[in-house]
Amino acid sequence: MAKLDTSGLHVLGVRHHGPGSARAVRAALEEIKPDAVLIEGPPEADALIPLVGELEPPVALLAYLADTPKGKAAAGEEGAAAEGRRSRAAGDGWAFWPFASFSPEWEALRYAVAHGAEVRFCDLPAAHTFAERIAEAEEQAAEDREADPPEVPGEIDGPAAPGTERMRLDPLGVLAEAAGYDDAERWWDDVVEQRGDGEPSPFPAIADAMAAVREETGPAEGREARREAYMRKVLRATLRKGHERVAVVCGAWHAPALRDVADHPAGADNALLKGLPKAKVNVTWVPWTHGRLASSSGYGAGVSAPGWYYHLYTAPDLPVHRWLTEAARQLRDEGRHVSSSHVIEGVRLAESLAVLRGRPLAGLDEVAEALTAVLCEGEPAPAALVHGRMAIGERMGSVPPSTPMVPLQRDVIAAQKRMRLKPEPLARDLELDLRKEGQRERSVLLHRLRILGVPWGSPMVSETGKKGTFREAWRLVWEPELDVALIEASRWGTTVETAATARAVEKAEGAELPVLTAVTEQCLMADLGEALPRILALITDRAATDSDVTHLMEALLPLARSARYGDVRGTDSGHLRTVAEQILRRVCVGLAPATHGLDDDAAAAFVRHIDRTNTAATLLGGDALAEWESALRALALRDTLPGRIAGRVNRMLSDAGHLAPEELRRRLGLAMSQGTEPAEAAAWLEGFLQGSGLILVHDDKMLGLIDTWLLGLPEERFTAVLPLLRRTFGGFDGAERREIGEAAARLGTSEPAAEKVHVPVDAERAAPALATALALLTNGRKGA
Repeated sequence: MAKLDTSGLHVLGVRHHGPGSARAVRAALEEIKPDAVLIEGPPEADALIPLVGELEPPVALLAYLADTPKGKAAAGEEGAAAEGRRSRAAGDGWAFWPFASFSPEWEALRYAVAHGAEVRFCDLPAAHTFAERIAEAEEQAAEDREADPPEVPGEIDGPAAPGTERMRLDPLGVLAEAAGYDDAERWWDDVVEQRGDGEPSPFPAIADAMAAVREETGPAEGREARREAYMRKVLRATLRKGHERVAVVCGAWHAPALRDVADHPAGADNALLKGLPKAKVNVTWVPWTHGRLASSSGYGAGVSAPGWYYHLYTAPDLPVHRWLTEAARQLRDEGRHVSSSHVIEGVRLAESLAVLRGRPLAGLDEVAEALTAVLCEGEPAPAALVHGRMAIGERMGSVPPSTPMVPLQRDVIAAQKRMRLKPEPLARDLELDLRKEGQRERSVLLHRLRILGVPWGSPMVSETGKKGTFREAWRLVWEPELDVALIEASRWGTTVETAATARAVEKAEGAELPVLTAVTEQCLMADLGEALPRILALITDRAATDSDVTHLMEALLPLARSARYGDVRGTDSGHLRTVAEQILRRVCVGLAPATHGLDDDAAAAFVRHIDRTNTAATLLGGDALAEWESALRALALRDTLPGRIAGRVNRMLSDAGHLAPEELRRRLGLAMSQGTEPAEAAAWLEGFLQGSGLILVHDDKMLGLIDTWLLGLPEERFTAVLPLLRRTFGGFDGAERREIGEAAARLGTSEPAAEKVHVPVDAERAAPALATALALLTNGRKGA
């Protein structure tokens, strides 16, 4: 076979996502005028290249397993370590290849498409990568099942040379140290990113430098070797097709391996690639964000400040002036007084710092210092706020309708356009009035997406103070991973409504009663009427067989809310109310036995169930509420009831008007009597005062009973119950504690109060205990 002619080969080793690299690639391509361009990326995406002219970066190629949308294994760790280009988010069976407007690969794509050059992605196919990860995951799972201790690897080939692994993982850091820099990003910025137009191409020097580093690390191994073998295979095929000028845009680390393609036997590369497993993979374009390009997001090939790089790329003339001018505008929007003279002095300071530090141009560090020292006059907080916002420069790209998508994605996009809900990367608060048809449709869409595991919106408390069943407040943030979630959810249906209905029914099948009632409430809010009959039938069956009273109590509140407010969304709530009332009756029957033998922690948990059930019964009203309150009255009379539950039940009965003040004081007096253990009395008091202690402010007799009980405790017992009392009164807000303290202070000077409780008071003996109680009630504030 004839020797491979590489005279027309130009390998451009780049740093992913760098404006200097992007400009250098553009200049090199305009000089080379290639008839073929190869770019590091998954070959499965070749068919998507014609869409480049319609895309608005940042965007990303998304590859995902076609047969199993949720995936068995991830393609991903290779992204951060071996390749440094892929971005793996929170899921398995998918991977991203992001592109920003300042990415050199993006410039190469744009140039090739605009000039009609043949363009291909040349990295190892994602089909092999996914298959390898699936096999590795299965092998690891088998090893975990064996649970044998891991074998210690031998040293047949000898130990790795010191620093070799670091050179392989961080070659730029090694080169930066050799150049006298302690920061790889700073070195790359000075050498490449801040190059001016007309300077010589940096790519030959980059390739030579990387070749020197690779000589120290030895030949590529494992996945890295397979990737470079495949790149060379594609490169050979391209050269043999007769292309005279071929440009390869790849990570700088791979440049020497591709530049010297003629020195690598094709047979060896083919043998390395033979028999690799494959998986069926789909690839598409999806919108991306600057935030996901930042290294702080966990992206292995991320940059520290994508907003700064975007600024350098889009404003090559006077970048420092323009940056500080925009910072001044944002500071003025925050209400700070920043004049043009601040900007002028800030530019001078940034440029002076660059000169002192021997940098060719002022960088992000210099403009940040100028922003703090001059524009913010030394105040770090506002400077950090504006600098952080501008350094990320959050932007979100877009893809055209012709992009390959699953039907569910298209349905969501159509709904977003119809409802005028634009997906945005920054948080946006949304207030909805469900009485208005358009706003109700928005609510339905957001609830349906949450059922599908696509949390575009998160419910929140309205900041306007408006409350009611007709209002909802949401916080919307669109993350790139939500496109993956939509793809995964497409297995349930082709539209949001059908998919959410199928998903809700699937969640209900086999679920316990509390989950079932929660799903019912979700279906009502999402207007999934077709799912309700099956779910309500399941609830009826589970309620009839579930003997756990806490399960019934936990399940009741969502069902009661649905029955009470279902008509807000036009839903027939009659069946819901019937089921809820049946569950409540079973709770009333099993309430007393469920409280037997509970310790303090279990009693505290049961009190929460009682609170939720009480809320549910109040929502249901009528006979259901009467039956519940009758059960509470019977429960309150039980002698074996844990103190915390007894106190809470008596408080509920009192608030509902079913306990006369005299009877309530009598029960409190029994709970505080000398024959009751102090810890049990303190628990009763904690349950009684849970939520609010203002009843003590308005009832001097009740406060006197508690005061008398505290005064009568021996010192050691008082010390034992003090933490419980502190926990009880510490839950009240400051104003409430202050009012209780003032009421307690009045007791000490009120002789009639002592007569009312019919207990003689020894003022000298009571003084220490009273002082401690006052300190407790007032939280130690002076003058209370």
